[in-house]
Amino acid sequence: MTLRFAPLAVSTLALAASFAAPAHAQDEAGDSEANAVLAPPPSDGAQVFEPAYFAQFAPRNALDMVSRIPGFTISGGNDQGQRGLGQANQNVIVNGERFSSKSDSLRDQLRRIPASDVIRIEILDGNSTNVPGLTGQVANVVYTRSETSGQFRWETGFRAHNTEAQLFGGEASITGSSGALDYTISISNDNNRFGADGPTIITDGTGALIEEQYTKLSGKFDNPKLATIFGYDFGGGVVANLNLSYREDYFKRSEPEIGTPVNGPVRTRDFYIEEDGPEYEIGADIEFPLGPGKLKLIGLERFERDNFVSTVVDSFSDGSASRGSRFAQVNEAGERIGRFEYGWGMLNADWQLSGEAAFNRLDRVSSLFVLNSAGEFDQIPFPAGIGGVTEDRYEGSLSISRELSDTFSVQLIGAMEFSKIEQTGSAANSRSFKRPKGSFAATWKPADDFDISVTVARRVSQLSFGDFLASVNLNNDNSNGGNNELVPYQSWNVEIEANKTLGEWGSIQLQARQAWFEDFIDWFPLANGGEARGNIGDADRLHLQANATINLDPIGFKGARLDIEAVKRWMNVTDPFTGETRPFSYDQEGMFEIDFRHDIPSTDWAWGANLSHFDNAPYSRRFEAGRDWEGPLWGMLFIEHKDVFGLTVRARAMNLLGARNRWQRTVFDGPRPNGAVLFNEDRNRRIGPIFRLTVSGDF
Repeated sequence: MTLRFAPLAVSTLALAASFAAPAHAQDEAGDSEANAVLAPPPSDGAQVFEPAYFAQFAPRNALDMVSRIPGFTISGGNDQGQRGLGQANQNVIVNGERFSSKSDSLRDQLRRIPASDVIRIEILDGNSTNVPGLTGQVANVVYTRSETSGQFRWETGFRAHNTEAQLFGGEASITGSSGALDYTISISNDNNRFGADGPTIITDGTGALIEEQYTKLSGKFDNPKLATIFGYDFGGGVVANLNLSYREDYFKRSEPEIGTPVNGPVRTRDFYIEEDGPEYEIGADIEFPLGPGKLKLIGLERFERDNFVSTVVDSFSDGSASRGSRFAQVNEAGERIGRFEYGWGMLNADWQLSGEAAFNRLDRVSSLFVLNSAGEFDQIPFPAGIGGVTEDRYEGSLSISRELSDTFSVQLIGAMEFSKIEQTGSAANSRSFKRPKGSFAATWKPADDFDISVTVARRVSQLSFGDFLASVNLNNDNSNGGNNELVPYQSWNVEIEANKTLGEWGSIQLQARQAWFEDFIDWFPLANGGEARGNIGDADRLHLQANATINLDPIGFKGARLDIEAVKRWMNVTDPFTGETRPFSYDQEGMFEIDFRHDIPSTDWAWGANLSHFDNAPYSRRFEAGRDWEGPLWGMLFIEHKDVFGLTVRARAMNLLGARNRWQRTVFDGPRPNGAVLFNEDRNRRIGPIFRLTVSGDF
């Protein structure tokens, strides 16, 4: 059996029941010792974590293991917002290969690797991985398929207020090997139930009360999904993978409201949203020796359809005619990618030549309706919401990675991108672009317990095609115009990462990332008096982050540890409406999260707590400005038993500190900054306690 992983892992995730219980440590250690015979030796300079290190946590899968590496936080990964496949940007790889699925997160894919198949996890310098684009600290999960095995995770729960019970969340998967064939089959359901209730106060510019409102939000979503990965070793270094996934999305949200004005009749609002649609992805790749190196060919096809309907109806206590609107949208979005990667060794360095062709498309039909006196909805013209957008993009790049000494390594990537964006419909347009991009990274490791890396990069963002076409938000009574001149923003980035191991005390990681943006995208005034997402000029952002693991064993608290993450951002962009400098709309200005976990020695019990805070930036539009957030503090307690008839059972009680759903905005009667205040809105809704039960197991 050879080691391999489907780098294009479209394979997937979860239905039904999420049972994440740890296998018996002695059995896992035995399997790993047998598998280790098949594994290559650890990479030079790697910090190695063997399965025995994770035994106290009784992990079920690779995600459970990676999540327990001191000072390490999973980040990055391809998703639907990424520009094609491009260079790697995640900090976790498997058997030296990156994940490349557009439909699954890194966490989803790691969850499907049984812990018993993991031989070790290596913490590497990204420059030494032979995967262009990786920099800083990277986790390499080394594993092999042994025999057919299954695992499941079932998650259920409820909230005290405004929601249905969450019954059918989780995942069941089977992985195994038969001769030269490796396979993973999974069925999953990513779902949730949510809600909030409470008052909203509407006041005028002087603070005088206009109306008191009471809303009761409740909603749910389910995303059942079937996914497979097949890998086949033809021998002679020829390996192929086929990845298939199919998902259905279901979303519902209801938000009834009662408005009691100072003057006038009581208003009752019915507001609801429904959305559904299918999504599929097909991915395949083949790698084979060619000349002095290896050539990999990759293909991917992804399609998604969303059927969206939003309806709002206001009725009045004095019997006056009801008012209402309906907005409907059908979006069909697709992506087709072809890519080659040719890697070889030369001049004591790893080289890779790659090329990619990506074809993205969006077709949208939007419809707007108003309620007539007979209680029926009449359609009105909305041509700006109908049309299509396509982007044809071609990219070529050359990368070189080299270790200049035992303590110093570098990576250089040069790339050029050519693209053409075309729009159809009432605002048809066509434009072509040529953009250079790439990066330089260097890592210095003067000691086994310390390393520092620096990356300088030129990047191009991925556009949201929906921003090209108009849409309407009925409940908030605002609209987004289309913008057929939208272009991806570009950025220069300088990133520094330092990692220090603290021996038996744990480890710490510090990051500083500075970005300078061109053609930054935020809300933008249109010539017709409306607003849309648009390019508003230059901007910059400084991101500071610290991740630390502190083991409490040295002070006698055996089996206990703290995991701490903290982020602070400073952002500057010129508001196109007021000319003032402000943060990026909706971005995160800061956060912290503290996890405490205690695995009680010589028992199967663990318990812990979590404290977190998230600080969202305000937003700025042409006729309003505001801020949307939840908090101020989230608190959670959990208790876990690692062997309940072979299962892991974990109970969580969340939002114990009473975090609330908040929204504050000021709406003006004309364009800012000259418009007078029309009203101020202050929403303060109760979320309430949240309870979850997770059961995990193997079969």
